[in-house]
Amino acid sequence: MGMRRIAWFAAMICTFVLAFAAQDGARSQQSKEAVAQAIGAFESHGDIGTVLHGGSVDYDAAKHSYTISGSGENMWFASDAFQFAWKRMSGDVTLTADISFLGKGVNEHRKAALMVRQSLDADSAYADVALHGNGLTSLQYRERGGAATHEIQANISAPKRLRIVKRGAYFSMWLADGSGEFRLASGSTRIELKEPFYVGIGVCSHDKDVVEKAVFSNVDLKTATAAPATGGTLYSTLETITVASMDRRVVYIAPERFEAPNWMPDGKNLLFNRNGHIEKIPVTGGAPQTIDTGFATRCNNDHGISPDGTQLVISDNSQEEHNSLVYMLPMGGGTPRRITKNAPSYWHGWSPDGKTLAFVGERNGEFDIYTISTAGGEETRLTTAKGLDDGPEYRPDGKYIYFNSERTGHMQIWRMRADGSEQEQVTFGAENDWFPHFSPDGRQMVFLTYDASVTGHPENKDVMLRMMSMKDGKITVLAKLFGGQGTMNVPSWSPDGKQFAFVSYQLVPSGR
Repeated sequence: MGMRRIAWFAAMICTFVLAFAAQDGARSQQSKEAVAQAIGAFESHGDIGTVLHGGSVDYDAAKHSYTISGSGENMWFASDAFQFAWKRMSGDVTLTADISFLGKGVNEHRKAALMVRQSLDADSAYADVALHGNGLTSLQYRERGGAATHEIQANISAPKRLRIVKRGAYFSMWLADGSGEFRLASGSTRIELKEPFYVGIGVCSHDKDVVEKAVFSNVDLKTATAAPATGGTLYSTLETITVASMDRRVVYIAPERFEAPNWMPDGKNLLFNRNGHIEKIPVTGGAPQTIDTGFATRCNNDHGISPDGTQLVISDNSQEEHNSLVYMLPMGGGTPRRITKNAPSYWHGWSPDGKTLAFVGERNGEFDIYTISTAGGEETRLTTAKGLDDGPEYRPDGKYIYFNSERTGHMQIWRMRADGSEQEQVTFGAENDWFPHFSPDGRQMVFLTYDASVTGHPENKDVMLRMMSMKDGKITVLAKLFGGQGTMNVPSWSPDGKQFAFVSYQLVPSGR
């Protein structure tokens, strides 16, 4: 009987404990639901990183707005400190909100952001659309945990409404003015995040001793339409990148294809090709102007500027059998003068003394590197190896021509003496490297890289912009983006050697 009584009491205690746990779990769940209701669309909130003053989130259900108080020294470099309201999600997402700061603010770089973040760790990988107190708006990103933060600056200041879009591994920034019409405002950047990740809104004071506030209203968090494999609307973004910081800035965006920027010697303008014409645009942005190229109305993406800045060289398909030929004309526009007799020919390099052009020609089914005098005349063949040789560019001292060749089985960067002798390989990776371009001082070489599976230089691929130090051969990844053909076919360094220009692309679903 004693043993039975003990067993009975044990069963009763177990039942009581389970019932209490169930009630406690129900109360806990009710508490979580209450918190979720209190912060609207987001599951929870808290301070990320080290802050001296705890932040807060106040949700106004009637107005569907969030007032966030946040401290924190910065959201930059290798770690962040800010207040964050978040929800765990997977797949493709968009987050949209109107953002306004409260008060004058202490630091003009205080930030209110729409963010997609891998984790709640201070050094997490992330991408955000950040509105600064001074109106600067950027797509900021940290590619991996503990890495440095970079940004793509919009050429729109103090937008009324902001949106971050994640499609696959690509992130983009969309901004709207008072009319409410959204426009793409950034180039593409590629960051691999594991699912689930955190999506939310946050505030950083940019001063560890200060708390700042911002209001997020008309917040819309939803699943996004996946990027199309084909179709949709193609957007082209002309960008510049500062080599020292790897930060990017938008110059011009249009919902169509344009390609291949050149940086003009005045340092103030860029050229690019679109719809068979060469166009000019200020580096600071604005409306492009078409350069008069006379009969040459089918210019392709192989064009450039003479070392003295007075002449424009183009490759155009408008004549004869519509095969590309190389022409020259005055920088301000005019009637093109034919340089190459044979077609197809595609310009790529200009000797530093301004007397010789380097180009790619297809002759008898083989693409090789040739040179020709700017006065015209006979062409000189420099390469004879089987397989495609392309993208020749003179080193600034004129002693070598660098080019890309697939003679090893996949595309790599090579070099040779200006007379074609001493041909030797420069890059040796598994990837496919294209279009070497030298900084004015010859110390850095930028080139375009496809992954090992890609043949040729097609459009609309995952690519990297990489840079080699000519002193030690070290290669640095400057940007990961959606591009390829048209991204960086021709020389595009700024005259001071601090920046270069390129084009990134995005395929956007119909209706976005």
